Amino acid sequence: MTKPFRVVDTGLRRARANIALDQAMLEAHKRGEIPDTIRFLRFPPSALVGRHQALSQELKLDWCAAHDIEIARRLTGGGAIVMGPGLLGWEIIFKRATLGIDSLAELARRICEAAAQGLSRLGVEAKFRPRNDIEVDGRKISGSGGFFDGDTLLYQGTVIIDFDPQQMVAALNVPAEKLAKHAVDSAAQRVVSLRELLGARMPPESVVAESLLAGWADGLGIRPEWGRLSTVEEDLAQHFHDEEIGTDSFVYLIDPPRTAPDLVRATRVSPGGTVTANIRLDFNGTRVREVLLTGDFFVTPPRIVYDLEASLRGLALAEVPAAVDRFFAGAAIGLLTIAPSDFKAAIQEALLLARR
Repeated sequence: MTKPFRVVDTGLRRARANIALDQAMLEAHKRGEIPDTIRFLRFPPSALVGRHQALSQELKLDWCAAHDIEIARRLTGGGAIVMGPGLLGWEIIFKRATLGIDSLAELARRICEAAAQGLSRLGVEAKFRPRNDIEVDGRKISGSGGFFDGDTLLYQGTVIIDFDPQQMVAALNVPAEKLAKHAVDSAAQRVVSLRELLGARMPPESVVAESLLAGWADGLGIRPEWGRLSTVEEDLAQHFHDEEIGTDSFVYLIDPPRTAPDLVRATRVSPGGTVTANIRLDFNGTRVREVLLTGDFFVTPPRIVYDLEASLRGLALAEVPAAVDRFFAGAAIGLLTIAPSDFKAAIQEALLLARR
């Protein structure tokens, strides 16, 4: 028997309002006030950082302000992205039990394979690329990510309808060693849009959405049924926007200084993403005063990162590696793109810098 999923299209909303609605739908679903849901969404020109990213290290904030690019922080992990009218956002909110899968990595595979099946209905050869992308001929056409909050999963992604690599490079902090033209060319080569692939055969956006729904229906064994948002969701979204997600304090929540006398920093780069350990030392330089772990990783539940940071405060430097091992051994955690060893490696490298 297929499982019904409500489908809503919330149209164009400001970036922070869209993310506040994510939080509202997540909370309402946890309370049992809304059913399993698929949502389509759109953004004006915006720059979004992942939940655990350091804001000013990822975005050119002055450029964004000068060009009226709204900045926001997502609920999900992953890297910074530039949104706009050329991207169709999608997300799925449902109970763990709906599909009977507990693994975030397995759910990502199932959802993305089904989405790729749907996009292939448009006449492109879309394929899932582990761990969370959809590609056509090796070029990315959709990225995604998500997390569990209790028994509820929020999984979201985008489909590139049209693409402006120049705007992406202008808004994001591209490494200084890259020339601007090289960065634009590289961005254009890494990703592909439906418009580039289909040209004059490009269908309306509504057809793209229906193709995705058909893919999820077949691949996940669900029955999409069009509906609308409830007043509960709209009211909760306004509350979360005004009290947290729409505020600068939330968006700038993770924005450590680039340098400080008591700060050591090291980054672990792996095929699945990056982890940067920012460690502040005590007055004598022998104990951890504060730890901040940033990067483009996906962790579920997201609060586990904050728990790890808290567990290391006050420890002598020599005690930290063993404490990291104990934490991961006892934590109920899901990692989509990286491993506990990546966190440990970044922390250990920072500690080595502290001892020099």
